[in-house]
Amino acid sequence: MNSKVRIPVPPGGQTQEKIAYIRQMLGELRAVADAEGAEMLRYLIEMAYVEAGDIQAGLRPMSIRGESNKPAGIAVEPTGKIQL
Repeated sequence: MNSKVRIPVPPGGQTQEKIAYIRQMLGELRAVADAEGAEMLRYLIEMAYVEAGDIQAGLRPMSIRGESNKPAGIAVEPTGKIQL
């Protein structure tokens, strides 16, 4: 069961088609990186591939702009003076 909230993709001319194209290209790049043994590059491409799939499914917004960087609610006390 997936508990993620679906986020609607904003209306646009070909937004879904463009995301699908990006995801397809990432899949091909992932295969090339894998064939070349570029493990870190393959991993990063895989993360982008998963991100594109989440956007297609409406599980993730297309942009993080506008989302505030909210504090975690942990009190932070100053450490005081540092003596050298």
